[in-house]
Amino acid sequence: MGDSGLTIETIRHLHCTVMRASGVLDHAGRVRFSARINAVWDWSPGPILVFDLAELEFFDSSVIGVLAMAMQRMEEEGSGRIIVIRPSDHLLSALRLTDLLTHVELRDTVEETVAELILRPGERAATEPDVLSPPPAPDVSGHSP
Repeated sequence: MGDSGLTIETIRHLHCTVMRASGVLDHAGRVRFSARINAVWDWSPGPILVFDLAELEFFDSSVIGVLAMAMQRMEEEGSGRIIVIRPSDHLLSALRLTDLLTHVELRDTVEETVAELILRPGERAATEPDVLSPPPAPDVSGHSP
């Protein structure tokens, strides 16, 4: 592990960059992680950054800082996507509370995400999970649309 107890593995794919973090993501780790994101920013068009954070043993608000920094830069540049792979309940709650959940895409596996981006590099998946909204209620009015 690195000095901060954080290990960052970066994998360059044609249509995205996968960043796997494990260990402890605290303030010192946030500085390193943010610097790593900046270093790989141009590795994929957009860029499309895929974050696999499932192996983090501990994280504090620094994880929100990392994602918010990337999101802010994407907004400034007018392009990019952030995809988070199977976030923990704790991370999902933090993303909801900070309103970042509406700005990230959620996926089940890195492998499926990379394959999807190869097949459909320029579009968001129709199967993107919507964790904020319940399914629409059935129309019980008897009226046809």
